[in-house]
Amino acid sequence: MVTTKKFADQIGNLPTSIHHQLCKTGSYFGVRPVKLPNGRLLWPDDAVEQLIAQRSKKQEADHAAA
Repeated sequence: MVTTKKFADQIGNLPTSIHHQLCKTGSYFGVRPVKLPNGRLLWPDDAVEQLIAQRSKKQEADHAAA
């Protein structure tokens, strides 16, 4: 599990952007963190791979529809 800061660094985004999306939708593009008792968030180690896989599926679906 990685912190929000490390997750944000890995995907080239700001932690505040991740928090904003999480508060708005309950996930960051389908990736859900674990909330610790102290309020901190931990993201799955494979969160970046999950996002890449989702992006690939979306691109394949877009190509198939075209």
